[in-house]
Amino acid sequence: MDFKNLLKEKFSLFDINLSDFQLSQFETYYNLLKEWNEKFNLTTILSEEDVVIKHFLDSVLCVKNLKNGSKILDIGSGAGFPALPLKIVNDSLNITMIDSVNKKVTFLNEVISKLNLKNAHAYHTRAEDMAKGERRESFDYVVSRAVASLNTLSEYCLPFVKIGGYFVAYKSEKAEEEIELSGRAIEKLGGKIEKTDEIDLFGAKRKFIYIKKISSTPKTFPRGKNKPRLAPLT
Repeated sequence: MDFKNLLKEKFSLFDINLSDFQLSQFETYYNLLKEWNEKFNLTTILSEEDVVIKHFLDSVLCVKNLKNGSKILDIGSGAGFPALPLKIVNDSLNITMIDSVNKKVTFLNEVISKLNLKNAHAYHTRAEDMAKGERRESFDYVVSRAVASLNTLSEYCLPFVKIGGYFVAYKSEKAEEEIELSGRAIEKLGGKIEKTDEIDLFGAKRKFIYIKKISSTPKTFPRGKNKPRLAPLT
């Protein structure tokens, strides 16, 4: 099965029907991922089926819960997951991606250029630095697939969510303990866990935690010097 048919088949099983144009965009993205991965490590997942399922499809499983035209920030975007697949599936989304590794940001901008994506931007910065500026509490949704505990991610992400918006955390089936340990920290940051969706992704349980922003985050957060990771809020 060629790459486009593989994409079409896997996405359709989750009621996501891709146009020929979207299939071509995903194929170009995949080819860029392989090409750039030879220069520096973007991902250890490179086989066609694994990329389709574990990167592209996994990134968009929450897309139907995102309102058209929303402003979305992806923190720790890496190779562009989940923001770029979300943008391909719903072009109305206005996406911003940040990463602390400049080479990854260069790759993201290359993908944006080659796919001719509008209202898509990637920046080399850290969340704790960007949170000091005008982008604070300006996004409808903040998303992250970064590998970190929920209380750590919440400290980085919730300061950017506008009141009434959501932080959507992508997690594995083992997220229940993180949810229990993060309740008080999320409350301190102005958030409240509204719901958790569990989706079976070909045998892998994926959880999407929707944290609603109900009050402003104190300006002391996120803390600098990597404290959200080294000393997570409790």
